[in-house]
Amino acid sequence: MNDQAPPRVLVFDSGVGGLSVAACIHRYLPGADLTYLADNAGFPYGDKSEPVVIERCCTLIARALEQYPADVIVVACNTASTVVLPHLRGRTSVPVVGVVPAIKPAAAKTRNRRIGLLATPATVRRPYLDRLIEEFAGDCRVERIGHPGLVRWAEELVAGGVVPARELADAMEAFRDAEVDTVVLGCTHYPLLLESLKRSLPAVRFWVDSGEAIARRVAWLLEQTDQLAVAERSIAEPVHLPVTAALFSGPSPEGIAGFMSGLGLSPRRVCGDWPDQRPVAIEAG
Repeated sequence: MNDQAPPRVLVFDSGVGGLSVAACIHRYLPGADLTYLADNAGFPYGDKSEPVVIERCCTLIARALEQYPADVIVVACNTASTVVLPHLRGRTSVPVVGVVPAIKPAAAKTRNRRIGLLATPATVRRPYLDRLIEEFAGDCRVERIGHPGLVRWAEELVAGGVVPARELADAMEAFRDAEVDTVVLGCTHYPLLLESLKRSLPAVRFWVDSGEAIARRVAWLLEQTDQLAVAERSIAEPVHLPVTAALFSGPSPEGIAGFMSGLGLSPRRVCGDWPDQRPVAIEAG
């Protein structure tokens, strides 16, 4: 029996999109214990000012660390990552990993130098995106779509919602017109929509998101403190539920435990209206 506790990773997002990143981390590090924290009471972040986003993120993460200590924090939200990371790093000694749209790997994959960037309206407008494109994809045509409905459709999947095929097809028209062969999923919600997106854009050859790169970065950080070896040994332990707790600042989404289990992220407990309420669901191991 392993006498060392497995490494702990706190994954934060404004909603359920960060589950796509948590699933990548679990596949890459199946021996790690995950805590998922969603500020769904503040969702969506795109229509909030930067000071509000910074304060909400930093406050909630600090409260979560008091109850669920972590060895690595992952801010699995593109909007939050653009403004929160330096403030969060100034408040905690725990290593922090953020996400940025995967422009660099997309530029390495595209064959026709035509890339589609799918992001939230807030991300599409941010100057840092212009800098990413200039630095890593300056020789490419990058078509941007910032559609407000995509994140909502991803959130509705939790309760069994269906992505509206016609509306999605209409939203992707600019990518078809530009004949992009590579699409960057520039929001952590969007991998949850991947199968619907593939049906809407059958000519796209490459779909790129940040999940795998984040998982590799988490593994590297754990390796620096010899915790990666502990995570690898933990794989041999009796099967355990990988998510210690799923914490939601608002009511826990209907069907969330089952949805997470479908992603391989079965939670031991789900807490709605956190940190004020006790767990509202306990999942059997």
